[in-house]
Amino acid sequence: MDFTELREAIEEVELVDGHAHNIVALDSTFPFIRAFSEAEGDALSYAPHSLSFKRNLRHIAELYGSELSLQGVEEYRRLSGLQSISSICFRAARISAILVDDGIEFDKKHDIEWHKSFAPVVGRILRIEHLAEKILDQELPNGGAWTLDTFTETYLEKLNWFPYICVTVANQIFGLKSIAAYRSGLEINTNVTRKDAEEGLSEILSAGKPTRIMNKSFIDYVFTCSLEVALCFDLPMQIHTGFGDKDLDMRLSNPLHLRMLLEDKRFSKCRIVLLHASYPFSKEASYLASVYSQVYLDFGLAVPKLSVHGMISSVKELLELAPIKKVMFSTDGYAFPETFYLGAKQAREVVFSVLRDACVDGDLSIAEAIEASKDIFAQNAIQFYKINLSLGSKHAVTPNSLKIKTSASHNDVSLVRIIWVDGSGQHRCRVVPSMRFSNVIKKNGVGLTFASMGMTSFADGPADETNLTGTGEIRLIPDLSTKFRIPWKKQEEMVLADMHLKPGEAWEYCPREALRRVTKILKDEFNLETNAGFENEFFLLKSVLREGKEEWMPVDSTPYCSTSAFDAMSPLLQEVVAALDSLNVTVEQLHAEAGKGQFEMALGYTACTNAADKLVFTREVIRAVARKHGLLATFMPKYALDDIGSGSHVHISLYQNGENVFKASGGTSQYGMSTVGEEFMAGVLHHLPAILAFTAPVPNSYDRIVPNTWSGAYQCWGKENREAPLRTACPPGIPDGLVSNFEIKSFDGCANPYLGLAAIVAAGIDGLQRHLSLPEPVDTNPDSLADKLRRLPASLSESLKALRNDSVLTDLIGENLLVAIKGIRKAEIDYYSKNKDAYKQLIYRY
Repeated sequence: MDFTELREAIEEVELVDGHAHNIVALDSTFPFIRAFSEAEGDALSYAPHSLSFKRNLRHIAELYGSELSLQGVEEYRRLSGLQSISSICFRAARISAILVDDGIEFDKKHDIEWHKSFAPVVGRILRIEHLAEKILDQELPNGGAWTLDTFTETYLEKLNWFPYICVTVANQIFGLKSIAAYRSGLEINTNVTRKDAEEGLSEILSAGKPTRIMNKSFIDYVFTCSLEVALCFDLPMQIHTGFGDKDLDMRLSNPLHLRMLLEDKRFSKCRIVLLHASYPFSKEASYLASVYSQVYLDFGLAVPKLSVHGMISSVKELLELAPIKKVMFSTDGYAFPETFYLGAKQAREVVFSVLRDACVDGDLSIAEAIEASKDIFAQNAIQFYKINLSLGSKHAVTPNSLKIKTSASHNDVSLVRIIWVDGSGQHRCRVVPSMRFSNVIKKNGVGLTFASMGMTSFADGPADETNLTGTGEIRLIPDLSTKFRIPWKKQEEMVLADMHLKPGEAWEYCPREALRRVTKILKDEFNLETNAGFENEFFLLKSVLREGKEEWMPVDSTPYCSTSAFDAMSPLLQEVVAALDSLNVTVEQLHAEAGKGQFEMALGYTACTNAADKLVFTREVIRAVARKHGLLATFMPKYALDDIGSGSHVHISLYQNGENVFKASGGTSQYGMSTVGEEFMAGVLHHLPAILAFTAPVPNSYDRIVPNTWSGAYQCWGKENREAPLRTACPPGIPDGLVSNFEIKSFDGCANPYLGLAAIVAAGIDGLQRHLSLPEPVDTNPDSLADKLRRLPASLSESLKALRNDSVLTDLIGENLLVAIKGIRKAEIDYYSKNKDAYKQLIYRY
């Protein structure tokens, strides 16, 4: 039999992950080895000797291209950063929706909102025991003691209204979950008496805080109350069954213990999900799903925690009796993005093996097996959890009709900033009251004049020759995946915006849309994706009075990597890093730079659009925290003409199916990069003079791009050559001779990051289309070869001329947008040529 079509269907299907948990920060105390085992403590020392550990470690090392050892993978994780490894894992897993049970208190876990960077739809599963414990940990307003009545009233209010949950798509409720198996077992008494429940509550309260609910009668009482709410709102109830860590008594986790619940006619319409394939009770679970209409099955955790034989046999046992329409996929991913990848990868392989054997045995035809694979991986969960994956540019979600109020923690939010970056690279915002944002703006956006994308760095009006005027209006549509509480203004939130002619119709001048367009071409034509990581250089200035006039001076005069400079600014920098962490922006390292009062902060590696978003937030944070400390932070390229300049260097790599394909495979390339890597980079080098019109967008930019300042003044490239504008990099953890990415140094803090990256990707696409090759690398100071190398544009006039002659960038980025950019750049040239000291005002705009 030919199983090619079945294999392709399983590999291509976008997965719906019906049960998972939060990912933690890299510096969490939860050890990475726990990604491979349910063991803990001393038992973990034996985990590396299990079949699943060896197999799963090998899969991760292959995905990362790291050393095949736990230490090697951990080192790769540390050097790459959480955003980067998460992007790699989730792209490789191809998961379209994740339902997260956030009831496990992992150290430094990220909230549900954070996970929205990695899947179009992220929803919430509410763990009922966790909610009950949180309630009992609180003090009653009147200072009294908890009674069964006050607990029940509070608990049902929380279940009915969820007032503590933020109103975001990511936090909406798709189901409830119980871990009764971990506490008192699955023999749930749905007729527990009030007296027994009261005694149980009393026993729990007497044990002190933090509350841990272990009393069986009280657990059964909470479970029954929750079922009543689930029935009312048609919410499913997930139940942990089968194996887990050692807190669980396996003798009590057999799903057959659920007979009283399943036979209770009050709850015959409640939809019950038996998690983890109920392993090793998979046959029992299969039987229950076959005879009880309300029982469904989920095989997460059994895949990938068992051996290959164990995984296959458990899924086969589920299908021995259970209808295919009742069996669902999940990763049971937790703490580490690798667990999501492993769950998805192994599930595809296991389901293929099981369905292939069913075809060989005559149980299924190949067509039926293909349909079964789509049901198991996506369709069953979509229907069961009522997930709506829209076909538009934004994925929408329609949860059960559960009313959700704004959380108490967000009730004090009064204003929301809607931020965009204009054609001159300036951050601008409109601010609306939070109530209006929720009721009107998040759907319909706010109006904005066409002229806003034609403004310059010196005037708040459209430049001539942009074709943009005060006639015409667009809508700023907030991208809710980028909405965060502002760390330095706790009563405000901020969100990045897309530009639409009307909701749902993107405006051709929108910078974020321009970047999406070119990255889509790269994906559609070459199946490639770009990752980017920015390095931010900036000056911190203090105010001084001279002859009654305010002047701004550097905060110090210390040299490169000065410890004293860091000591002096440590309180400010610590606050910046903490604020960025709250915005899910990974800071990889920071140090004092060579300029007076200059610092550099390197960000984590992530997908292109996400990297640009995070760069915008980083600039916002640094400027705001500096203001809070009475300082002014500026990203302008050349603050002092007699000092070093500031760049916003960006590192670029190429990924295909979750793997870095920029570096050579097998060491066959003379430059340490793959053919696609060389062609892409060659395109960037070829178009670099025109790219500068995007990445070095003001005349002051060219005061920075001069020889012998590590800014890249000649059109060349080099291997680890910091005087070259393009530098291939071989960071720690990459095998000798291979490069993982290349750095573009001719990128500064006045650039609109979306347009800068769009120009880079467009140039790379041209390199791939024309199979361009790189010249020999320059491994010395390019200035010593000035008579042999082409000088990059020494002025904005020269880069604008190069852009006007570059039809490739025009075709890929969009003619009308390019007309506007050229008009802005021409206005910049004219103004600053006539006003020689006007560049000094850039500190207030960038």
